[in-house]
Amino acid sequence: MPLSGKVSRQILLYGLVCLVLLLAPVLVDDAFLLNKYARYLIFGMLAIALSLSWGYAGILNLGQATTFGIGSYCMAMFLKLKTVPIHTGSDGLPDFMVWNNVTELPWIWVPFQSVSFALLAGILVPALFAALLGWFMFGGRVTGVYAAIITLAAMVVVNLIIIDQQSYTGGFNGITDLAQFEIVGLTFDAYSASTYYLVAVCLTVTLFLALAISRSKTGLILQAVRDQEERVRFFGYDVALYKTFIFALSAAISGLAGMLYTIVMEFASPTFLGVPLSLSIVIWVAVGGRQSLLGAMLGAVLVTGVQGALSESAAFLETWTLIMGGLFVLIVLFMPKGLAGAFETLARRVPSPDGEQGARHASDQQSTSHPHLGGAL
Repeated sequence: MPLSGKVSRQILLYGLVCLVLLLAPVLVDDAFLLNKYARYLIFGMLAIALSLSWGYAGILNLGQATTFGIGSYCMAMFLKLKTVPIHTGSDGLPDFMVWNNVTELPWIWVPFQSVSFALLAGILVPALFAALLGWFMFGGRVTGVYAAIITLAAMVVVNLIIIDQQSYTGGFNGITDLAQFEIVGLTFDAYSASTYYLVAVCLTVTLFLALAISRSKTGLILQAVRDQEERVRFFGYDVALYKTFIFALSAAISGLAGMLYTIVMEFASPTFLGVPLSLSIVIWVAVGGRQSLLGAMLGAVLVTGVQGALSESAAFLETWTLIMGGLFVLIVLFMPKGLAGAFETLARRVPSPDGEQGARHASDQQSTSHPHLGGAL
């Protein structure tokens, strides 16, 4: 089935943005900047994950950092077991276990001696965690603010468990002094171009995977669920199953982002599962546009980039938080659909050379008349 002009242009736009991101190491030879840009791209992956669940299925996850942190710790556990002996005990135990009088490697750590297990765990454990939570919430028809509160509470519980189990997780200090990530003979130094490319490629694959899902039948049903959940249920669809699926997929993407973040930052910390990060993800997506995957991703990169530039500037050292807060307020007031929504509105006002403006106008009218269909299409 041939792609429509709109979809083709969307794919082209996504491809051009990803190409620009992949070319960054050619233009930037500063290792510190590459490391910083890699972090921004990881935040972009987190925004894509939340856009899938919030923008396309209407599930506001205030605990998105939970699965991000789980993925981060899975990678940190593997890299910690690969460190040089100076950072481990005489029997290969992590240093914080030696300090807490642990005499043998806990059973939960043993499988993380395998890189294959660590990579699978970093994706599947967050997905299974989210699937279990989703089964509880959506099976019981918990929606709206109540679902958001449950995700926030779950994050707080996981965070407290990690801090409390200091002997096995490093507690407040997290897991530090990690080895460099190695796979198939390649070493990914945190400040190298190879690590940036690893992050950029994962972001590209994630973005196009999310786009494919949003354009599939499943994606259309999820958007219909977002707009008219009861009507979709009336037509015989298992709404809980669809919502659990996208919730788990969003968690899997967050877990992958968490693993990459540990490689880039070279440590894992309980702050990766904290409330500030989760709320920041919501802000990034709101700024970029929650119903646009590319908008959400660029929103995360833009906000974190501006925030980093302002916080590192001597002129704005004391006022950068006030400036960022003011920008957020302005965007919420004047661009409720985020930057992506603003650009889409401007594009509709530009005359189209192929005569599609009238078709877009008719489509907009149809969406207004049938909101449950317009949101899905």
